[in-house]
Amino acid sequence: MSELSIPAIALPSWMKAAARCGFNVEPILAAEGIELDLIHLQDSRVPMAALDRVLERCITRAGDVHFPFVVGEIFAFEYLPDVETYLTTSASLRDAAKVLEWLPALVNPMIHARLDESGEHAMLELRAGVDLPTPERPYHAEMFFASILKFGRMLAGANAGFKALHFRHAPPSYADKYEPFFGLPVRFGQTCDALLYEPGALDAPLDCDFPTLHRQAEALVTQRVAQHRQQSLSDDVLTLLKRQPELLNGGLDAVADKLALGARTLQRRLRAENTQFAELVDQARYQLAKRMIGQARDFENIAEALHFSDRRSFTRAFKRWSGQTPRQYRAASK
Repeated sequence: MSELSIPAIALPSWMKAAARCGFNVEPILAAEGIELDLIHLQDSRVPMAALDRVLERCITRAGDVHFPFVVGEIFAFEYLPDVETYLTTSASLRDAAKVLEWLPALVNPMIHARLDESGEHAMLELRAGVDLPTPERPYHAEMFFASILKFGRMLAGANAGFKALHFRHAPPSYADKYEPFFGLPVRFGQTCDALLYEPGALDAPLDCDFPTLHRQAEALVTQRVAQHRQQSLSDDVLTLLKRQPELLNGGLDAVADKLALGARTLQRRLRAENTQFAELVDQARYQLAKRMIGQARDFENIAEALHFSDRRSFTRAFKRWSGQTPRQYRAASK
């Protein structure tokens, strides 16, 4: 299976955060075989598993200061100046929120966020992306909301209208640090990770509105995102298969058609990324299976949804992927 990775462009913020916390991150990166090349930083990627190990070690080294908070607070688009310009010339926070659509491609594929103003509360919800960590490891959510609050307050000040933060995870050992850091009421054990805000706050005009530069920045960012997607077709295929599981049984031609590509072109470009279509189907099935098992769906139903011939075939495949049967995986996840 192809390994999940993220653009290395996020790492300079980790270096600054480590310096603020009083340690050097370079030996930690080196221990994981991560070498940074500033000349080609925007084209480099880092395996997600290695980055998670780096994060755990940084949290330990930071001591009483919670490292993910610091990373989120000092995050900047210093290597993406067109994104920074787009943000700082926005007419409103709703206008600025378009950046959320670009984050999975440019910063981190695990960041999938959306505005939800249909219910009792208006909220910015962090949703499951490629493989969002379990609630027991909330670091990515912490970094995300720390950055969102920083940029929102920078642009709108007291008019940002932020009301509260909700997190899925139970109160961690450092729960008392949340409200002083975020400056908002925080509730744990909620149904989703979300920032609640005042209805209408996103539409208040901002003083930084600069329409000409804003349009130019948007054109540059759109071009950058398109180039990135051209370079990571395997991620696009995996995302498509997870969003439309019926394609798992449709074969290469059906997926190529959805991506407006010829089947041979799709095969050739996947080979250039050192992966194959069958590997991506296998990976999508595994990630979907874990999600469905966590939703307590019937195993027969899961096997059918993932286009296995029967439950026995699904069980064999899941044991090959995880080393556990679906029943054992569900019991261990409770």
